[in-house]
Amino acid sequence: MIKRNYYLDKLRKYRNTDEIKVICGIRRCGKTVLLKQLIEELIQDGISSDNIIYISLESSKYRHIKDDIQLDEVILDKTKNLNGKIYLLFDEIQLVSNWEKSINSYRVDFDCDIYITGSNSNLLSGELVTLLSGRYITLNIYPLSFKELLGYYNEINEKRLFNQYLNYGGFPGLLNYDEEGKVNLLRDLYSTIILNDILYRSNIKDFDLLKRLMEFMISNVGQTFSATSISNFIKNERNTTPATIINYLEYIVNAFILYQVKREDVKLKKILLISEKYYVVDPGFYFLIKDESQRDWGQLLENVVFIELIRRGYSVNVGKVNDFEIDFVCYKANKKKYIQVSESVKDLNTRKREFKPLTLLKDNYPKYLITNDDENYSNEGIVHLNIIDFLKSGDDF
Repeated sequence: MIKRNYYLDKLRKYRNTDEIKVICGIRRCGKTVLLKQLIEELIQDGISSDNIIYISLESSKYRHIKDDIQLDEVILDKTKNLNGKIYLLFDEIQLVSNWEKSINSYRVDFDCDIYITGSNSNLLSGELVTLLSGRYITLNIYPLSFKELLGYYNEINEKRLFNQYLNYGGFPGLLNYDEEGKVNLLRDLYSTIILNDILYRSNIKDFDLLKRLMEFMISNVGQTFSATSISNFIKNERNTTPATIINYLEYIVNAFILYQVKREDVKLKKILLISEKYYVVDPGFYFLIKDESQRDWGQLLENVVFIELIRRGYSVNVGKVNDFEIDFVCYKANKKKYIQVSESVKDLNTRKREFKPLTLLKDNYPKYLITNDDENYSNEGIVHLNIIDFLKSGDDF
């Protein structure tokens, strides 16, 4: 089991505070393991196991809990003879209707510390926001990073492990399987997400269209699209409309499979309202969808860098400067960085093309070019990083 210290450190900062800790992420990215590792730390710190109440709503033990009333009955029964602070941990809370009312009441009625997880970004919408009015903090969790995989495998060859990461990604459940097992598990996970986290929880009527749209978007990560352009492309195979595409994309994004990235005019300092980009949560899904002969490694590296940036807490836009594009404009607190990604810039013309947008920026914020090259091509104040070195670096690379 990999200790998710990066996330545990964040949870430790808010332990025993009034805020409800909301842990969000795609199915099987490690949310349950994170809660169990937190429970281990609580017990090690002297908290009685009786005062730690963990409820997995996917467990057969609690499958009967369908709404807030049934949840309240269970919690009131488990807490009736307890003294001292209570730790309440709810895994996949979105499976309970009106759960927001219960969670808010526990915060008021008990001396407690509350943690909840969910596999849909709608967890943070609607009544939760109204009821809690800022009394919660969010922790977004992702599949294992390359750095976490390095720690797990210890002395393994870094380049070989990186190629494995590009092919199979970082879902924790894949760690102990061979190549065939990894592919089968990825395929099962992908199907489960479509059925349980999108189709079952939405008003989607056309399952085949959903599958085709997901395959199209994952195959074209990092490309600029509008709903109309996607609709026009898919119309060659299926009849659809931009409105339908927008709705289906929203369901996919809510399930944490795809991330939508807005475009920003860097000079005018404004967000552009058309033609977003999308990136997939884990390279394993790209490997699953895209035939080996058709894979674009530069495209995949760009996706890997994006996921690493948001994992580190950066807010990311795609930059536009004049008629050129900057892959990522990154913000965190009062920091700002520009990043360009390419598979390789050994070719002089490619190097000039990738450097050009960054040289047009006249501010003093850090500028980076990330590639798979071992040679250092830093120039004109632009720092060139090897992608493995970037992935191994800290939050403030």
